[in-house]
Amino acid sequence: MDIVQIREKELADGALLPVLERARDVTRRLGVPLVVNDRADLARLVEADYVHVGQDDLPVSEARSFGVGVGQSTHAPAELAASTADYAGVGPVYETPTKAGRPAAGLDYVRHAAAHARVPWFAIGGIDEKTAADVVAAGATRIAVVRAIGDASDPEGAAAALRRLLP
Repeated sequence: MDIVQIREKELADGALLPVLERARDVTRRLGVPLVVNDRADLARLVEADYVHVGQDDLPVSEARSFGVGVGQSTHAPAELAASTADYAGVGPVYETPTKAGRPAAGLDYVRHAAAHARVPWFAIGGIDEKTAADVVAAGATRIAVVRAIGDASDPEGAAAALRRLLP
């Protein structure tokens, strides 16, 4: 399943809302779920499918009260086991500048998620065309990427190449 997550940490609400509305229009037209990072209120306003929260953000139960599905980042087996979200992010698998200062959880955590996760999950963090095969070999069937597509000279081609690496 493809999804689009808007992860924008810098824009003020008034500037972010039209970005989310445009993203919702595109994702709705393409039949792709939309995820809004951190902001359950804005996710609700734009009729997003999910809000994604971190371990230190709004608790899953509170985010769910906005009437949207909830995804949650996890970094260790205990966090994955405790999560009540609809899906989990598992990582960062590798160190990544989008999570500066957070140590890599590594491929062992991917193996753990493959064996124990109770909800759909995405391996995330430092994954690109060079590392995706190892992540899939560790048990991932879904990956989430930022720079591998966002920084690519051909984002559509990069997305297609990554998708081909998935089972």
